[in-house]
Amino acid sequence: MAPIEVRPAHAEDCEAVLAFCTQTWSWGDYIEYVWDKWLYNPNGQLLVATSDSKPVGVVNMRMLDKTDAWLEGVRVDPAYPRQGIARALMEQALLEAMRRGATYARLITGSTNEAFIRLAESMHMRRVGSFAIYSATLLPTSPKRAVREQTQLATQADLDDVINYLNVSNIFPLVGGLYYTQFTAYPITAELLEGKIAAQQLYILRRWNRLDGLAIVDTGEGLFEKNRLSLGYLDGTTIESISLIAYDLQHHLAGMGLESIHAYAPDLVLVHDALGGIGYYESERMVCYTFERGLV
Repeated sequence: MAPIEVRPAHAEDCEAVLAFCTQTWSWGDYIEYVWDKWLYNPNGQLLVATSDSKPVGVVNMRMLDKTDAWLEGVRVDPAYPRQGIARALMEQALLEAMRRGATYARLITGSTNEAFIRLAESMHMRRVGSFAIYSATLLPTSPKRAVREQTQLATQADLDDVINYLNVSNIFPLVGGLYYTQFTAYPITAELLEGKIAAQQLYILRRWNRLDGLAIVDTGEGLFEKNRLSLGYLDGTTIESISLIAYDLQHHLAGMGLESIHAYAPDLVLVHDALGGIGYYESERMVCYTFERGLV
């Protein structure tokens, strides 16, 4: 058995890596679509594991900001099982994150990927949240519905109320205080909220003279969310308030020129009941876990 070595990826590694990624899922893998982006990202490091100089594993580490690192795309050639390749990749990715000043590293994996979950836990990563993927389609607008809509875009004047709401939210700590887009988790900070308000991507629900829920979205076209609204954080004090926000977003789609919603829904009974009751459906039939590790 040749020793396993981990090094920065080279352009010529692409063919070998894609060859062992062809059966990651029934439809293949997304690595081919992001390889160049990962390889040439100055704020990240694409790593490969080799055996006899042959690529047999891959992982990508990227810095989301100055302190938060994201690990993704861990793949191992199925012809090289139980050789510690995934662990070696993860260890090197975490070291690279620390070299770049990261204080936290996070990743997501499917809830059924028991082997990788055991690996993450053995490397002192803890599960901080979970989500299911829900979808919904555009609803026809009507004058009556437009008058009744209660969910509105937040303004900078709402920022303090949003922060105060999240500080006492029951949902916020259960999902690790994270917002998702393109299958990447970002900590919800005041800076993120300010940016979302400026981009008109934060919706709030006010009832009875108080904030009763909110949604953070993304309207950009990414690899996973083309031509659809990405709902990355959803919160409400009750099933009704969550339902109102999610339902109103379906009506807002028309004004955005979009036709559907891709929602990272917290894996909580409250949220499942709220979305299921208004026609949202679980499109991926899977639950994803988010793991986190402090690096200082």
